[in-house]
Amino acid sequence: MSKRIVVGISGASGVIYGTRLLNLLKETDYETHLIISESGKLNIEIETQYKPEDVEAMADVVYDHKDMAAALASGSFLTEGMIVVPCTIKTLSGIANSYNENLIVRAADVTLKEKRKIVLVVRETPLHKGHLRLMTVAADMGAHILPPVPSFYHQPKTIEDLIDQTIGKIFDYLGIEHDLFKRWGEKKKKNG
Repeated sequence: MSKRIVVGISGASGVIYGTRLLNLLKETDYETHLIISESGKLNIEIETQYKPEDVEAMADVVYDHKDMAAALASGSFLTEGMIVVPCTIKTLSGIANSYNENLIVRAADVTLKEKRKIVLVVRETPLHKGHLRLMTVAADMGAHILPPVPSFYHQPKTIEDLIDQTIGKIFDYLGIEHDLFKRWGEKKKKNG
């Protein structure tokens, strides 16, 4: 059985993180299982050159976000973990409160209850105390909160460099090898 990873794309700004993640996962031995919310589909059209069908074609398996009977809704469906990228505050709230109104939230709830790794790339700024409280609740349940906050020690030159640094941090947490950014203390690459 190949290693499975669940990717949820919700409707926050920053859907490019999800599309880039899917493209990079195609170069690994992970089988990707994708759920895109309706707002996520809308943002794909607004923020990228892709259509939702293009993004779905990047995944191995695609689910309707309303399909609560999908394999991902059960803990018996084995995965290595889940990434919600980007993660809206509404999706974060659903996960933090186990309010399983759609398949992204249900799959996240299953991931947490089965004690599998989950990364929530929360995309909102500024954050009020309610947002921070939701992140704390989700983190207390086992979620890894990873807002897409860029670092600059790797001397990014392009937007893709900034995006890849965030994806690299996701991959680090999940144990996926990569060379997406120069790590702290590494010498500068000759062509970079």
